[in-house]
Amino acid sequence: MSESRDVAVIVGSLRKGSFNRMIANTLAELASERLRLEIVEIRDLPLYDQDLESTPPAPWVDFRNRIKRAHALLFITPEYNRSMPGALKNALDVGSRPYGKSAWDGKPGGVVSSSPGAIGAFGANHHLRQSLVFLNVPAMQQPEAYIGNVANLFDAEGNLIHEATRDLLTTFIRSFEHWVGIHARR
Repeated sequence: MSESRDVAVIVGSLRKGSFNRMIANTLAELASERLRLEIVEIRDLPLYDQDLESTPPAPWVDFRNRIKRAHALLFITPEYNRSMPGALKNALDVGSRPYGKSAWDGKPGGVVSSSPGAIGAFGANHHLRQSLVFLNVPAMQQPEAYIGNVANLFDAEGNLIHEATRDLLTTFIRSFEHWVGIHARR
């Protein structure tokens, strides 16, 4: 992959001090110049309602267009009740409509999940992957990235201070770059 690829990063947590946002920022720092990672905000997306499709809300239109411009997708999510957060599910729904015009279609993706608990949001990671299969997003299988005990990995400024996690994220983003190079549409 010689040219630079635009990666839309979807952070499932809306919290300003989100650990998932910190992971997204760390991945952007670790990525080579061949990947341009940019967080695409989901906070202001109105809930999906098919009745609004005749005149879709401006945030839907902007979001769909931004996803369509991306070469690849990177999802970084916490786990809520053994699943992905509602805001992330809503973003998937908004981007997948109107039927037959999904903004997600065919874009290579990656998933990172994190949790203050030990299992690193395993449930959310795999629940998200189920949706990605239907949305025709080929998601990178290996290396997997479940970040457990995330509350202990960053300093007060949001900098990653745990070297083993930095190594994992470096391996992940290098593998993701290769994945995007193979699967991104020209």
